Amino acid sequence: MPSPLTPRQILERLVAFPTVSRDSNLALVDWVEEFLDERGIAAHRVWNADRTKAALYAHVGPEVEGAVVLSGHSDVVPVEGQDWTSDPWTLTERDGRLYGRGTCDMKGFDALALAALALAQERGVKRPLQLALSFDEEVGCLGAPAMIEEMARCLPRGRAVIVGEPSRMRVVTGHKGGGGLLCHVQGHEVHSSIMHRGVNAIMSAARLIDWANRRNAEGAAVQPSEVAALFDPPWTTVHVGTIRGGTAGNITARDCRFDVGFRAVPGETVEEWAAAFEAEARALEAEMKGIHPDAAITIGWLFGYPSLRPEEAGEAEALARRLTGDNGSMVVSYGTEAGQFQAAGYSAVVCGPGDIAQAHQPDEYLEVAQFEAGWSFMRRLVEECAG
Repeated sequence: MPSPLTPRQILERLVAFPTVSRDSNLALVDWVEEFLDERGIAAHRVWNADRTKAALYAHVGPEVEGAVVLSGHSDVVPVEGQDWTSDPWTLTERDGRLYGRGTCDMKGFDALALAALALAQERGVKRPLQLALSFDEEVGCLGAPAMIEEMARCLPRGRAVIVGEPSRMRVVTGHKGGGGLLCHVQGHEVHSSIMHRGVNAIMSAARLIDWANRRNAEGAAVQPSEVAALFDPPWTTVHVGTIRGGTAGNITARDCRFDVGFRAVPGETVEEWAAAFEAEARALEAEMKGIHPDAAITIGWLFGYPSLRPEEAGEAEALARRLTGDNGSMVVSYGTEAGQFQAAGYSAVVCGPGDIAQAHQPDEYLEVAQFEAGWSFMRRLVEECAG
């Protein structure tokens, strides 16, 4: 028999793996796979293209449809440049808080999910539980789609997905979709005294950035739909967070690069907004080429994930409310993998321990009380599946 591990001990092991998105997560996946195998639970990997990372999924209980899927991600954000009081890769308790990178976002939930699968295997359940552990969530929810597709194809179909992003154990029924583009504006250099003969990449880029400003202003002025009105702000936002370019103050800029991010309310898609930006860029590019043929605008797709729309009589929502007692209304403007599960035909909600305000912060922490509330949730879930 394997040595029993408490949820707290599992969390300690998970935090010790520095699974920053830029690096491999395979050491953590190896450990999780061994943990499950020792308890008689078969795990399956879904690899990335170069096999440096893997998602992992597992099934506990009878081979029947209707499982509850516990969904988490293995990656975390970097710690460089942050002022930490204690080692970010060592779980440390102070003043009722569990400190460490990923404790809140979202290895706390991952630890609880693993403990729940072990308990379900020991207890025996009539309704199955499934684990979905992805990679590269923090860089655009990149690792989940292939895993979701394979789970739907290879496992008995799950019916309710609980995505354990930090919500203070409140039931989140909707979130915005997200997407990102990288825009490269190529101009033509001349001396700024004859700037009319050149194409200034920075000034051209500013026109596209002003398009974002105008679309935001239009969104703020329009009466939102019933679903959009649930969000803060109640419109799709367009954001530019980084920009760089130019050579000198007296030369028209040859290059300018900037990112464009979209957060789309349910009912609108990131793809539609990206297409609108592309159309604006192509019209501007034609003007630029009219001055010099070398001028161009190149747009690259970075990431995209769908919104989570509130479901009517959704099974995941009903289950989560039954287990938490939370009957409030809550939607969020950040994104999760819940929208990807929903797009694949699953009923999904977000519900997990911790506060999103602590995610990505120096001295990231998960309150002990929240961790315990999450474990109570898991025990009730296993009992319900067993009954």
